[in-house]
Amino acid sequence: MATIPAPAADLLPVTLADVQAAHARISDSIVRTPTFISHTLSELTGATVYLKFENLQFTAAYKERGALNTLLQLDPRTKGVIAASAGNHAQGLAYHAHRLGIPATIVMPTNTPTVKITQTEGHGANVVLFGDTFDAAYAHARELEAERGLTFVHPFDDVRVIAGQGTVAIEMLEDVPAIDTFVTPIGGGGLISGMATVAGAADHPIEVIGVEAELFPSMYNRINGTDMPCAGDTLAEGIAVKEPGAITALMVKALVDDIVLVSERSLEQAVSLLLQIEKTVVEGAGAAGLAALLSYPERFKGKTVGVVLCGGNIDTRLLANVLLRDLARSGRLARLRIRLQDQPGALFNVARIFDAERVNIIEVYHQRVFTTLPAKGLITDIECETRDKAHLERLMAALRAGGYEVSPVELA
Repeated sequence: MATIPAPAADLLPVTLADVQAAHARISDSIVRTPTFISHTLSELTGATVYLKFENLQFTAAYKERGALNTLLQLDPRTKGVIAASAGNHAQGLAYHAHRLGIPATIVMPTNTPTVKITQTEGHGANVVLFGDTFDAAYAHARELEAERGLTFVHPFDDVRVIAGQGTVAIEMLEDVPAIDTFVTPIGGGGLISGMATVAGAADHPIEVIGVEAELFPSMYNRINGTDMPCAGDTLAEGIAVKEPGAITALMVKALVDDIVLVSERSLEQAVSLLLQIEKTVVEGAGAAGLAALLSYPERFKGKTVGVVLCGGNIDTRLLANVLLRDLARSGRLARLRIRLQDQPGALFNVARIFDAERVNIIEVYHQRVFTTLPAKGLITDIECETRDKAHLERLMAALRAGGYEVSPVELA
């Protein structure tokens, strides 16, 4: 894939004045979310970390900003707006369109989770289910746009949307003028394009670092001329974009200093840490900035970093799974496979060792039939709760000292 040329900053389609005008236009109708320092995350990463809590918007995502800025500039004679989205753009556009009395149609893939359909309809939108993929839904939305005379609102590749998203950076710098680095998730590129516009016009140098999931490095490919695959089941579905915008790619090329990629494990860890440390719920995309700090500590050490928690719409069952997996990786939750003799008192004697080591047993799973052991042998898996990895190691050492074969059942 060929790289794209970088245009001069003064030739870019969005300016600081555009973002400032957007902020004046929308500020009375959005939440002025706080920007707070995280002392614990600062100690953990080596940077001075400020978090912008955009997950506290009414629809739990920054997408409201660009959607509202666009709606407020439409021809008043418009018949309505239409978009293709299964995520935060759908809800932000639906909510503000309903509030302004503008009919909204949202085209979603047929496999969109019911909760997202219900939430979008709850904001007054007409939801149309079409196709198995976003691309199919997008194509159908453009067809309906022409058939019904509606106005299409793109989730990221629109100068009005970009200007609206850039208002995040205006507020962050008003609250914390000392920020010298923005670490911003990239999907289609609307948020980082707007924020980089503000950063480029600041009265001091501000580095802008984009973050993408390793499974969807679309903007990284576009900027660097690489051709890594964009596919997979990522926790950060909000930034799982196969093709970035044309406008946003130009702006990222001109204004963004670097793009880093983060693993699924680091995204899971970031979601878990934000809940444990900051007591705030974020989706995978919303945790991407922190995931970058955790993955590249030397890159950000000593810097004053502004991180946008850009969304908090995560399925509760998925969140529970992420938290449990993090507990397992940290050694606080474990499943141990122990070989026993199938005789009275065998499990009791093992349980006595757990008690002596003050380890809580959560579940016990016996396996007598599907095993390669002799008929009088059995395997038992014991799920347990420990204080940390060192505590778990002490338990396993005590079991082995008691004559038992024991091994941890590892996560992938």
